[in-house]
Amino acid sequence: MKIFIAGHRGMVGSAILRQLATQQGIEPVTRTRVELDLLDAHAVENFFAEQRPQQVYLAAAKVGGIWANEHLPAEFIYQNLMVQAHVIHAAWRHGVERLLFLGSSCIYPRLAPQPMPENALLTGPLEPTNEPYAVAKIAGIKLCESYNRQYGTDFRSAMPTNLYGPGDNFNLRESHVIPALLRKFHQAKLEQAPEVEVWGSGQAQREFLHVDDMADACVHLMNLPPEQYASLTDPMCSHVNVGSGSDLPIRELAETIGKVTGYQGQIRFDESQPDGPPRKLLDVSRLQSLGWQARIGLEEGLAQTYQWFLDHQHQLRA
Repeated sequence: MKIFIAGHRGMVGSAILRQLATQQGIEPVTRTRVELDLLDAHAVENFFAEQRPQQVYLAAAKVGGIWANEHLPAEFIYQNLMVQAHVIHAAWRHGVERLLFLGSSCIYPRLAPQPMPENALLTGPLEPTNEPYAVAKIAGIKLCESYNRQYGTDFRSAMPTNLYGPGDNFNLRESHVIPALLRKFHQAKLEQAPEVEVWGSGQAQREFLHVDDMADACVHLMNLPPEQYASLTDPMCSHVNVGSGSDLPIRELAETIGKVTGYQGQIRFDESQPDGPPRKLLDVSRLQSLGWQARIGLEEGLAQTYQWFLDHQHQLRA
């Protein structure tokens, strides 16, 4: 089976590629950004016409943390909308049998019920700090649903919680909370700094999932027979949440990262910086009923990610 992994150099795409490498009878198809610019509709069309993949994992995306979303909103909404539209449209035109679109838990309202069920989508205002990105991801879900309704395609959507793991972005301005804190605590340990500053009050609750668990869930969802996938979804709510099913305060996360990195100083929370939504926990009962659950514990996953950072820090951007 010929499978195109869009975004195979990213954290999620590379994890999916590793997961698929363990299976028989699969021919992964990958392209770097230089080889295939997904923002170029003509190039995407030509690629699908030539390669004719049977399945597509749409993991390519412009991603980042609070700082990046605040300072680059046009890039976040434009690039994600265009990539999704080009790939999904070309997949339909060239007879792709099955596609999995990867979204984000930020699609849900800022004050959605906790844990957040799939049907909470579009029931309230979004979190302002990442609204452009969230709108793009909502559009991706609706693209899949619309093509399924009009053309009978089998395009599925997975909405992951906050992900971390090997291949993450450790740039302090652009990264999400776990890689940013791992790098901060590592630098503070090397410099013997008396304290580490963490944005926000530390009270916000967050859920985290190791990227290898995410990749395993993606392959699981992709391989489900259509009738089994459809049994827990409907044409107007066809996405599935992917998460660990538990969350913790950012304060506890910071303390665990201090332990993993071996930092001995104090942790100071800067309450002048935004917390984001007070809580973000996904309702993963739909996924669990489909026979999947997370396996990698947070402290184990953080230790593994920190070791990856140590092994690759000379290759990472400042």
